[in-house]
Parts: sequence; structure tokens; C-alpha cells
Amino acid sequence: MQLADKYAPQDIEAKWYDFWIQHRFFHSEPDKRQPYTIVIPPPNVTGMLHMGHMLNNTLQDVLIRRARMTGRNACWVPGMDHASIATEAKVVAMLHEKGIEKSQLTREEFLRYAWEWKEKYGGMILRQLRKLGASCDWERTCFTMDEVRTRSVIHVFCDLYEKGKIYRGVRMVNWDPAAKTALSDEEVVFKESHGKLYYLRYKIEGTEQYIVVATTRPETILGDTALCVNPNDPRYASLPSDARVIVPLVGRSIPVIRDEYVDIDFGTGALKVTPAHDVNDYMLGEKYNLETIDIFNDDGTVNDKVGMYVGQDRFDVRRQIEKDLDAAGLLEKTEDYTNNVGYSERTGVAIEPKLSMQWFLSMQELAEPATKAVMEDAIRFVPEKYKNTYRHWMENIKDWCISRQLWWGQRIPAYYLPKGGYVVAETAEEALEKARAKTGDATLQASDLRQDDDVLDTWFSSWLWPISVFDGILHPHNPEIEYYYPTNDLVTGPDIIFFWVARMIMAGYEYRHEKPFGNVYFTGIVRDKIGRKMSKQLGNSPDPLDLIAQYGADGMRVAMLMSSSAGNDVMFDEALCEQGRNFGNKIWNAYRLVNGWQVDEKLAQNEVNAAAVEWFRNIMRRNITELEADFRSYRISEAFKRLYKLFWDDFSGWYLELVKPAYQCPIDAETLARTKEFFDELLRLLHPFMPFVTEELWQHLAPRREDETIMLAQQPAAGEAADEQLLARFELVQEVITAVRNIRKQRNIPQKEALRLEVMADENYPAEYAPVLVKMLNLSEVKCVTEKDDTAAAFIVKTTRYFVPMEGRIDVEAERAKLQHDLEYYEGFLASVMKKLSNERFVQSAPEKVVANERAKQADAEAKIVALREQLAALTK
Repeated sequence: MQLADKYAPQDIEAKWYDFWIQHRFFHSEPDKRQPYTIVIPPPNVTGMLHMGHMLNNTLQDVLIRRARMTGRNACWVPGMDHASIATEAKVVAMLHEKGIEKSQLTREEFLRYAWEWKEKYGGMILRQLRKLGASCDWERTCFTMDEVRTRSVIHVFCDLYEKGKIYRGVRMVNWDPAAKTALSDEEVVFKESHGKLYYLRYKIEGTEQYIVVATTRPETILGDTALCVNPNDPRYASLPSDARVIVPLVGRSIPVIRDEYVDIDFGTGALKVTPAHDVNDYMLGEKYNLETIDIFNDDGTVNDKVGMYVGQDRFDVRRQIEKDLDAAGLLEKTEDYTNNVGYSERTGVAIEPKLSMQWFLSMQELAEPATKAVMEDAIRFVPEKYKNTYRHWMENIKDWCISRQLWWGQRIPAYYLPKGGYVVAETAEEALEKARAKTGDATLQASDLRQDDDVLDTWFSSWLWPISVFDGILHPHNPEIEYYYPTNDLVTGPDIIFFWVARMIMAGYEYRHEKPFGNVYFTGIVRDKIGRKMSKQLGNSPDPLDLIAQYGADGMRVAMLMSSSAGNDVMFDEALCEQGRNFGNKIWNAYRLVNGWQVDEKLAQNEVNAAAVEWFRNIMRRNITELEADFRSYRISEAFKRLYKLFWDDFSGWYLELVKPAYQCPIDAETLARTKEFFDELLRLLHPFMPFVTEELWQHLAPRREDETIMLAQQPAAGEAADEQLLARFELVQEVITAVRNIRKQRNIPQKEALRLEVMADENYPAEYAPVLVKMLNLSEVKCVTEKDDTAAAFIVKTTRYFVPMEGRIDVEAERAKLQHDLEYYEGFLASVMKKLSNERFVQSAPEKVVANERAKQADAEAKIVALREQLAALTK
């Protein structure tokens, strides 16, 4: 297999993904190894890959691939969410295009169309994830409406009902008129909306006086059943206790009630009470036994209960009623007004508060162990700042409205009896048995029972996900749930911390009596380079598959890793994809360079190569140790950036330059072997981040078996600690090399022209690396001197003074200007250091190491200032 001259990710990525799939490297079965488990946040079955998915799944794949390479039995379970509202909307739209309306179909006919749509179009996103390199165990793919997950959901509903945690009742709910279903509080997004405040005149019955009421929703006067004022409001003190008012336009006589709930300072201090269409009004209605008039149909149009504006949309009525009130002299005035309005998270329409018979799950008891688990760090949040968000929500949790007025989803297993009442059962057969027992009527037939038409909230299936993917609800002691649960890490967005994360934790403690995962890594929101959230509407969200086609999956993954850190928003720039591809190209060309060297088996290793090998071995030890710390702290982006620098700067920029043989000369066998070992280690370290290019090059690096893969190769270990003293000495060498190269550049001295280097040696001169300086700088010699050369180009590294004799090459004025600039810089730097050291509080309270470091900076700066002043003085002679 010949390696291509040019790096072309499109030529290698599909090949290696097929190879991994063919050999089932992603598949996991319980064994004696320690498990490492991640469950994918199941994307909607309707979904297409977007930039948020790219970020989330890149991070998950990094974690799962690294776990495999540390000897863990890694299992990444993929799957899809049935997404009741979104999917039903897609199916309804598809049917509409065919001239079929949902209302024309039976439930069974509609579901047949829905399943057909799911099989044809659903799950595209999982196929797309393969392009990214996601190493999911595809054989374990689950769907929240498949047989096992559906039976699990129904079982849990029945169990919680029997425990008294699920109940049915009429409550004020968030109604979505577009989807025609109730929503939970978490599915409502509040946005600032610009509207009007309408001041309406309510005539006091038996008088010519009016009470003016301010409202943002004048259309709801159709359902008014009282007017409320604060008993402490002096403006209404003279009103009789039995006063009544007339609802404008409607003509209905309603009582005036008094309650301290009314805010005296808002509007006129008078409140219209519409118990059917406002949650606070509903509570007043309950308290004062007011009539409840529901004025809206399920689609947000006005019904016929009042006989006005029948069939008109609520917002059309709002516009018309303003005109009608004004014409009748019942509109005092209007004002522009900005307030927060709730919108459906799924359909984007304004929510309508509505009284409705729904099913609810009592949350208080479920929330207690789940709150404790996070607050006591049994479950760790990364970043930790989300603990307070979580705690606030959990301590103020409300009961969960779990019923939805849809057909796509798990149908609620409640069966209504012919003469009233109902039974809850997992199957129709069990329901019939319970119905006969409850009624005492042994002649009842299945056809006599009517199953509830509603389905369960989609989140009621996905809250069981970490358990149900291993069939842990129906078979709680099966080998898989016992082995893989609790899972290790969850990677998700903070926007679903309540929808999903909190509820999974509750389900974990309710059904397994332990946490569902150990760590939750919260990603940020993907934004464009100017900070706007990516969206189709703004046109600033590129198609990830187009980016993969252009830059390769590895390039795309690098872009996500370079721009993200836990909990922080991701500022995505397509230039990062190019940077990622360029990095892949850098790795590719480094391999081709090393692979092209000729080896002389008889050649002994020279001292420069020996020094380079020893230095890079210690650089690797240091970086591997720091990389392990990064992963322990979930600094995944930082871990990649560390490896990026390690390969680009330390390995390619320094090590390969140090050991590279002269043109058309061979390299010794020892150095080449060590170089290939380093390359192997670097590829293994990089593999979780860039799986494709590392697999391709690793396969070329040495002879491999047909079924061998870098995926299952061991991650390099640091072994013994890095020799920090050696690394510090070599950093001095690097500074010297950089300084001399700068002198060459500033004076246009070609690299092929040999220079001399003179040094006034002290303890900070790394004499042991003099041969390295000679090779890297093309020096004729390195000479220790005791006198400075005033005509030489001079520089200082730490406290050591170096001179490059110029022998007529020096431009005195330019050199004087440079020295003056450097002197001013170091004088300013010294002043800032002395400011710290003169602060007694800093010296006494800062760690000893920090203070010592500042004193070292002082000594270095003072030495440089002395040397620079001497050089300036010499030039002015």
C-alpha cells in the first residue's frame, strides 16, 4: 500500500470507516474489562445534522475512542427520539400535500402513514454521523418508540400510577394552538414581545361611572367573570361591597371582588378576571368560586359559547375588538407595551393558557434524591456553574404535564369504563380484567372499554434512556444493565438540563436507586465568528456535510475542538476547518519526511541526535501527564490544543529539525527507530481527535495484521516523571536559537553562511548543548569569552550574554534604536515586577513559589538592563 504524495481526506475516510464497521470494532459486549459507557442524546427522528450535533458528537467520540485505547470496554449507544410534535407535524404536512387531512383518517390509518414516513425519511441524522467518524455501536441503535422502549414507558406509567405519583385532573396548561396539544412548562420559551396595553371601561352597574382596567389581551373579555381590586386601594374604597360591573361589548354583569393579589401600582389597580385563560385568574376563580368560560377552540379560534367573533383567530379578534371597543366608547386609551410572552418551543406560536383535562406526574418526591446527587457531586457537572441553575429549578419544581393531544407517541394506558371511571393497565387484556373486577360486571368485553386518546410527552420516554437502552426497566437484573449502568459521561447542551438531564437523574434513582451517569459535560451554543447564534433563518449555519466534503471529517473535528471549551459558546469560523485540514497535511508530510530518510545501520548515533531523543522523550512525558490531567478535568479542547502544539511545534518544528540528516545523507538506525516510536505515540495520542488520518499513517508506519487498528492500540503512558531540569536547560537552547535566527533575519544573513557565537558563560549557559547550537544555527564555533564584543550583535538569555560578531555587518544607528527599544521594555517590565514585590500583602500572602518566581524575574530584568546599557554606551564611543 503506497502512501499518496498529497493528503486528501476524501480518499481515506470512507475506506477506514468501512474497515472499522466490517471488523465490528465499535461493538461492545459485557466482559471482564471495566466498562465505559455513553448514551447518545437521541436526536429527533426528523432531524438533520447541524453544527450543534457536530460539536456534541465530536466530544463524545473523543471520549469513547480514548476509553477504548485505555483498555476499557467502551460502549456508545446510538438512537433516535420519536419527537411527537415535530414528527406529527411533518406527517400532517406530507398528507396535506397529497390532499389528505388528518381529520379524514382513523388513528390507525394515520399511524400507518407516520411509520411509513419514519422508515423512509427518519434516521437520516444517524447515517450522517458516520461521516463525522462517530464510533457508535450501531448494532445497539434504539428508537424511543421501538417495542422495548414503548413497553418500558407503558410499564413506568402504570407503576407510577399505582404508586400514586401520576394523577388526572383539570388544570391550567400551556396550550399550543398550532400543534393542538398541551405542553409542559419547560417546553415554553419566553420572549420579549412588543404589543399594547389596552385601557377598557367597565361600567359600574346602576351608575354612569366606569372602572378602567388595563389588559394586554382584550379578546379575553369574552371570558371575564369578575373584576378584582385590592382592598387596600383607596381609589376603590367607596365601592359598595356588592358592586357589579358590565363587561364591555359583552354586556355580562360580573361581581367586583377584593384581593391583595392585585398590584396597586400596575395600570389602574383593577384587574379583569378570566379564569379559563390565565393561570393567576384561575387561582382567583378557585378561591372565589367564579364561573369559568372557555372561549377558545383548540386551534386558537373563538368558539360559540359567547356568540361573538365565532370562528375568528384570536389575534384577528384582538385587532377587531380594539376597533369595536373604540367605536362603542369603551376604550379609554392604548399604550405601547413590552412584556414577556410564552411561545411553543416546537411550533413557535404564542402559548394560550387553557383549562384542560390532562395527566400529571407529581415531581416533589422524585426531585429530592436527584437534587442531592448533583449538589453533593455524586453526579459532577462540568462546568460547575450549572449546579446552581439545576438547584433553583429542582427546588421550585412543578408537577409535569405528561399528556399530549397527539397520535404519534406512546398511547396513555388508561381505559374508560362504560358507566364512568377508568382503569390503568399495561395491556388491553389486563385492562379488561381490572375493569371487570372494579365494576363487578363479568360480562364486560374489551369493546366496552375506550382507551385514552392522548399520548405521553416525548420526554417521558427519553427520561428512561440510560436504563431503557439496556432493557433495564422490563428486565432490571439482566447482564447488560448490571454491567453498563450507571453510564460514565453524558455530553449535552445546557438548554435541556430540565427537559432531559434532571428527569433522567430522577428516573435513575426511582428505578435503579443510583445515578444514571457520573459526569455531565455541558457544551456551549455554536455561534458564528461575530457571535450570532447559528440558524437557518440567519443563513449563517453552514451544512456540516459540505464542510466535511471540503475539509475532511478530521478537519471539521479540529475546528470544533479548537473553538470550544465546556459550557462556553463556540465561536465557529470556517477558517478553523482549513486550519484542521492543514494540520492533517502537516502530520502527513511529517510522516513522508521521516519515511523518506535512508538509514545506515553501521552509523553511530551522534550527540545531537542523542540529545534530541532524550529531550523529546521528556517533552512527551510532560505532555502525556498534562493531557491525562486535562481529561480528568474534562478540558477536552485544551487537551487537543496541547497535542496540536506538541506535534506542530515540538515534534515538527524542533525535534525533526534536530535529527534531520544533511541533504542526501543517511540517518543512524537508533535515531530513526526512536523517531518512529515517537511518531507512533503521537498518532495514538491524536487518534481520538483525528481518527482517519491517524489510522492511515499508523497502518503505514509498521507492518500490521489485517484486523489490526490504531483504535484498539494502547494510549501512551507517561511512565516516569519528566526531567524538568533537562527541559528547562533545553528551553535556554531554544531561546538562543531563536535569538540568532532573528539576527540573521534582521540583517539578511543567509542560512548557508556560517556564523560565530561568543558567550560570556555563567550557570545559565547550557554548554552541554553546544553541538545542538552548532547544527541548528550553522555555526563555525561556539566560543566562551570573558570580554564583551562592542561591535557584535548581542542578546541575553536569562542572565547569559551572547554575541554574534558582525565584522562590518552592523548598522550602528539601527542597532542603537533596537537596544534603546529593548532597554525601555525591560525597564517597564522591572517596574511592574517591583510594584508587586514592594506590596507587603503580596509578599506575605502569595505562595512562596510565586514570590520566588517574581524575584527571579527581577534578577533577569536587572541583568538585561545592565547589559543593554553597556551595549548602548559602547555604540556611542
